[in-house]
Amino acid sequence: MTTIETISAGYLEQQRKLHENPNYGVASLSFAPIVADVMRQTGCKSVSDYGAGKKRLLEGLRQSGVEPTPYLPYDPVFPENGEPRAADLVCCIDVLEHIEPDLVDNVILELARVTTNLGFFRFIWDQPLKHCLMEGMPTSYKDQALGG
Repeated sequence: MTTIETISAGYLEQQRKLHENPNYGVASLSFAPIVADVMRQTGCKSVSDYGAGKKRLLEGLRQSGVEPTPYLPYDPVFPENGEPRAADLVCCIDVLEHIEPDLVDNVILELARVTTNLGFFRFIWDQPLKHCLMEGMPTSYKDQALGG
């Protein structure tokens, strides 16, 4: 498999630092009940969690009474989880708004590669939240995204 660049080394280091905050990356918990309903309604058993971070989606699915078999987390900050893998359901929750602009196409291609059945993609991109959602992103990317 050919690996495509989806995050720069500098931004990866910034994300590592952000993940040291226990409150960073909690959005999956609030979406887990919806994902659990999707799994029940569609019969999906396996979940690929793209941008899994601290695996909060798995925690939330278990709280909702669902145990994905298997649960396949991916996050470049946590390389021990391995590469992105296909599953019945691919989830990408509050990740896409953090992608560096020049790498968005690569991330979309990678998501397309692993989404062979269903995908649940959630991102925020409205004007008032742009600055806080791009926390840790290099100033040049913030300026580009904000039209500066």
